[in-house]
Amino acid sequence: MGEKVMQLRLTIELVPRPCWYSNMRNVVPRSFWDALRKQVYAQYNYQCGVCQAGRPLHCHEIWHYDDDTHIQLLQGFIALCEWCHHIKHLGLAGILAKEGKLDYHRVVVHFLTVNDCHLEDFESHRQQAFAQWRTRNYYEWKTDLGAHSNLVPHSKREEG
Repeated sequence: MGEKVMQLRLTIELVPRPCWYSNMRNVVPRSFWDALRKQVYAQYNYQCGVCQAGRPLHCHEIWHYDDDTHIQLLQGFIALCEWCHHIKHLGLAGILAKEGKLDYHRVVVHFLTVNDCHLEDFESHRQQAFAQWRTRNYYEWKTDLGAHSNLVPHSKREEG
C-alpha cells in the first residue's frame, strides 16, 4: 500500500528571506491597502477563505515562487482568520511565541482541526516547508506584482 498523500486545506507558506517586506501592502498608500483589503473581505463574505471563521480577518497575499527564475509572482489575495494567517507565516508565529505574544500550541491545533489530520502530518508538512524556505534563501528573488502592478503608484514602481 502506498503512502497516503495529504490534501491540506491549510498550508504553510514561508516567505524567502530576500522577499521579506517585498509585497503589495508595502508599495501602495495605506488608504489604498485598506480599501483593497476591505474589498477582499467582502469578496469572501467576511469569512476566512480557508476555515470560514469570522472576524477579525487579515488580507493575505497569494504568491507563486518560481524556483528556476527566482521570481515571486503575486497571484491574488485571500481573506484569512488570524489563526490561518499564523499558519501561513509559521516562522513569524514561532518568533511571536518565543516572545510570549502567541500561543503556538493553539496555532498547531488550528492546523490539525482545519486539515483533519494528526500531529505527525503537521510535523512532516512543517519540516518540508522549512527545508524549502532554507533552499530559497540562497537566491536573490525578483518581485513581480503581476496583474496588480498597475495599482502601484509610478514613484513606487521606479523604486522597486
